[in-house]
Amino acid sequence: MRISRRKLMKSIGALGMLLPFSELFGKIKNSDLVSKIEKYSNDLENPNEFWYWIKQAFTVSPNILNLNNGGVSPQPKPVQDAFVRYNQLSNEGPAYFMWRILDQGREPMRKKLAELAGCSNEEIAINRNTTEGMDTIIFGLKLNQGDEVILAKQDYPNVINAWKYREKRDNIKLVWVDLKLPSENLDYLVNAFVSKFTSKTKVVNLTHMINWNGQILPVREIAKEAKDRGIYVLVDGAHTFAHINFKIPDLNCDFFATSLHKWLCAPFGTGMLYIRKELIKEIPPLFPNDNPNSDDIRKFEALGTRSFPAEMAIADAINFHLLIGAKRKEERLRYLKNYWITQISKNPNIEIFTPINKEFSCGLGLFAIKDKKPEEVSDILFSKYKIFTVAINWENIRGIRVTPHLYTTEDDLDRFANSINEIAKK
Repeated sequence: MRISRRKLMKSIGALGMLLPFSELFGKIKNSDLVSKIEKYSNDLENPNEFWYWIKQAFTVSPNILNLNNGGVSPQPKPVQDAFVRYNQLSNEGPAYFMWRILDQGREPMRKKLAELAGCSNEEIAINRNTTEGMDTIIFGLKLNQGDEVILAKQDYPNVINAWKYREKRDNIKLVWVDLKLPSENLDYLVNAFVSKFTSKTKVVNLTHMINWNGQILPVREIAKEAKDRGIYVLVDGAHTFAHINFKIPDLNCDFFATSLHKWLCAPFGTGMLYIRKELIKEIPPLFPNDNPNSDDIRKFEALGTRSFPAEMAIADAINFHLLIGAKRKEERLRYLKNYWITQISKNPNIEIFTPINKEFSCGLGLFAIKDKKPEEVSDILFSKYKIFTVAINWENIRGIRVTPHLYTTEDDLDRFANSINEIAKK
């Protein structure tokens, strides 16, 4: 059959649009910035040169020192550029370019996420944030009246509120753990949860890193005890994925939810949900597709219209993360936390509420100045010194949370420490 010139040119045009997206899942496109990062990546004699070029990848304000990266992380320039490129393309014809062109990158991206998570791509759903992932499990699990769920008072408010609603709706019983933090006592942290287990316990909810003060919980050890008793393990991994170097199967959990716009530095409003393969069919999605009882992880992605450019740029964030290296990233974030803590911890008016042992903390820290409210300190830091932090007042945790990121320098933290020591004197 003879092909008309119009059809031929249309086909060639479509093929041309597809080609750039195949490159998305390889290395970051060559640029002077990436070349510099790669050049100094293995130069052990000049580590500061490497981190200098990492800093250049971020477009953060030169006037305001952002030390609240734990709320949401900025995206490096390659990720921002990718988002803009995909957004411009989408606007040329949204229904066509989003669903027919951009969405063809979903499966390769799912595979990249699964490789980073250390699990099967058939266990990874792409969603919008940790809350959405946690709610999917909280409201999807089959629980009967009187069934018990173990959770901590120090868990994230959205998660607590979801469980409270489930308690009210279905008459399940919430059993509370009140953690005394910080702690570097493995036995205490494990027993705080395990001691609450009974024959009625069906689920244990664990926050991998407590967002208030950076405490890492021994999820694997608690999960082992739970699995021995047939208890589901649900993990809130908002602050650990792409922050500390681990694979999800290492935790021995059944469900794991995270926000990719935190430590992976993916576009805002991107997240990931892991469900152990054999359990997928047991969990109906929050937004049902045509087969809620399917064992296909994709049933959790029937979200309607959402930001395809944001989702597709997740792959660029993964590439940037791999360019740095997960182990080196974890070590740098922990080093930065320890750097500022060391500078202020000698002050008798300052208290530190984050563990130092690397098994129990990484880049997120909490401190307080005696006789000063957290809100007062954070307000002074911003109004006088233009340093942005966040005041924490939750259950028995009080202080100022500090979360540097890869673009934060020692000079930045010297500025912060000097400011804190000045405030503490007063």
